Amino acid sequence: MKAMVLEAPNSLALRQVERPAPGAADVLVRVSNTGICGTDQSIYYGGIPVSYPLIMGHEAVGEIVAGEAAPGLAHGSRVIIDPVYFCGQCYQCRAGQTNLCPNGGLVGRDRDGGFAEYVTVPAANVYPLPAEVTDQAAPLIQVLTTCLHAHRLAGIFPGEAVAIIGLGVTGQLHVQLAKARGADPVIGITRSEWKRKLAAELGADVTAAPGDDAAKVIRDATDGRGADLVIECASRVRVLALAMTLARIGGRVLAYSTYTEKQGELPFYDWYFKELQIINARAAKSEDYPACIDLVRRGQVRLEPLISHTLPFQKLDEALALLTGGDASRHMKVILDHAA
Repeated sequence: MKAMVLEAPNSLALRQVERPAPGAADVLVRVSNTGICGTDQSIYYGGIPVSYPLIMGHEAVGEIVAGEAAPGLAHGSRVIIDPVYFCGQCYQCRAGQTNLCPNGGLVGRDRDGGFAEYVTVPAANVYPLPAEVTDQAAPLIQVLTTCLHAHRLAGIFPGEAVAIIGLGVTGQLHVQLAKARGADPVIGITRSEWKRKLAAELGADVTAAPGDDAAKVIRDATDGRGADLVIECASRVRVLALAMTLARIGGRVLAYSTYTEKQGELPFYDWYFKELQIINARAAKSEDYPACIDLVRRGQVRLEPLISHTLPFQKLDEALALLTGGDASRHMKVILDHAA
């Protein structure tokens, strides 16, 4: 089969490799579309250590072609892959924290992933896709599951004011999820005018730029109290600090981002004085997939507006360059088409 093989940091090559054979508990999936994630970028540039050679890609959809599928799924079924696998025996798994399993891993990081014609995954890690969800948009469901997992930890209640800082792909998904969970108002904050406009189209009640005195915008939208929950999606410690200043007294901050900075300043007295809850989230759980698929099927979360580019999967290196180029701020999700 053809695969995009990472042979070293910054070194990708289209190779002809042996098609993987599913193990006793696996299925073989013919991949139709994959999405590119920040994790893929970090692996490609050497920021996340992996064993080489590696086939990256964990946002993958396709159809089952071999292996013993779960009940209700047959060969030919369209599925999305949950890339998080776990042992089911350790303390974290027995506590229901399968996403934190120290013996597990991530498809596309710890075992070969979806930037290929075929991929093997545990049979329990695939979920059927309804006809309402296209193959092109479906990889974004994996991203959505991480957002929903975070929302479940944060405990959003109807009528709460939720502010989202950073309106990239995940920020736009957080906007839609907050609306679907009954938040009111939902406030989107970013420097980008076109991303603010997109957020408004997807359900944000109010948008603002950080330089517009975001604190005043939030106070005006919440009768002066501030945001009940602030979600940080910009991956910067200084933005996490801003989130802590924007949350109301007794409020919550969801530190959704993955931070690569080694140090930074936070308003520690505000943290204490406001009695803020700081919530962190990592990956997703199995139960997040059916819920997210249903949200998309019912139209409560729209994925297509978040796709900015579609390229053949053989152009993975070009797609990665696109996401980090000089005009990267104009890009959203890049989807790779395996049939192109």
